[in-house]
Amino acid sequence: MNIIFMGTPDFAVECLDVLVNSDHSIVAVVTSEDKQAGRGQKIKTSVIKDYSLKKNLKILQPKNLKDSSFINEIKNLNPDIFIVVAFRMLPKILWEIPAKGTINLHASILPNLRGAAPIHWAIINGLKETGVSTFYINEKIDCGEIIEQKKVPISKNENTGELYIKLKKIGAITILSTLEKISNKNFKCIKQNENEKYLKAPKLNRENTRIQWKKSVNEIHNFVRGLSPFPSAWTSVNNKIIKIYKSREYSNTIEKKFKPGTIMMNKNTLLISTGSGLLEVLELKLEGKKIMTNIEFNNGFNSLNMSILS
Repeated sequence: MNIIFMGTPDFAVECLDVLVNSDHSIVAVVTSEDKQAGRGQKIKTSVIKDYSLKKNLKILQPKNLKDSSFINEIKNLNPDIFIVVAFRMLPKILWEIPAKGTINLHASILPNLRGAAPIHWAIINGLKETGVSTFYINEKIDCGEIIEQKKVPISKNENTGELYIKLKKIGAITILSTLEKISNKNFKCIKQNENEKYLKAPKLNRENTRIQWKKSVNEIHNFVRGLSPFPSAWTSVNNKIIKIYKSREYSNTIEKKFKPGTIMMNKNTLLISTGSGLLEVLELKLEGKKIMTNIEFNNGFNSLNMSILS
């Protein structure tokens, strides 16, 4: 099939690479516009554009997805199908163009975890498994008919970075098998169940990545690993930001109870009290410092002993 691929971040690269090396033909790649970034305001291109340049693929970077000249250019390429991976919402005038439809890959078992950050929220919510789904795009975000799903387990201490790598690989495999099903007309779509309540996966921001120390130790541990290594769970002490990257639930007991958010250091063990239980912090970063282990923190910042985090 003639494919137009749409995507921007690293998560989409493996899918595009699988398609480039398949029997299908990539007639164009649609990605975000170049942006100025950093102190020097240097032009930054998307990783999908960088990959596409190396493979000599036709690249389109529209400012407006409804622009008539862009729509006409897409139609003139005669695509059989669109593949969308981690891109922005498409207008109907665009996604209804290809005869075989527009397929989206989403990193969850839909209808669970619809939204911008499904990998993070799967771990934050303490799920034991997640996966990927391919579905036909329609007017509602992440609500189209499902073509294929593949599940993967989530281990107790796995973080988002580790799960991201697994889902990126299985996502690429699923894209190929989905195209095979469509080519052979060997599948039956499944409508998403709208009668039950499902977890959401909203975009991450400064507010919803802040640690709430009144929550249980298990909830906070899931929160930390769900936001590690990016964008990271954070807290503050004396108006200084502390980011926590790695933790575990402290198994030993301490007789005295402390106010949630209290920092305690015992030899090389860095503990923080929660609403129920103690969180052992293994990797963290103080504002203006590099990422450090609990041992490095204990050696250099014992002045924070018994401080209260907020």
